[in-house]
Amino acid sequence: MTPESFVEIFQDALMMVLLMVCAIVIPGLLIGLLVAVFQAATSINEQTLSFLPRLVVTLLALMLFGHWMTQTLMEYFFGLIERIPLLLY
Repeated sequence: MTPESFVEIFQDALMMVLLMVCAIVIPGLLIGLLVAVFQAATSINEQTLSFLPRLVVTLLALMLFGHWMTQTLMEYFFGLIERIPLLLY
């Protein structure tokens, strides 16, 4: 296994993880921002008001993107298994 092939595999894995994390975290961040603006406008300082909507949106994002994430992981691992003979030379 050459260093270049290892770097390519590692780069693909990092890109896949970055996409999956962004698909879950970004909706929660946007809802958190909206709730923070609402709290600042109304002077409500309740901690659970910002936590519960982010939790619900994160769970909804997992439900919505779960199939895509599983499919992406399966394709990556199948690609790794197919590349094993090429990497051994």
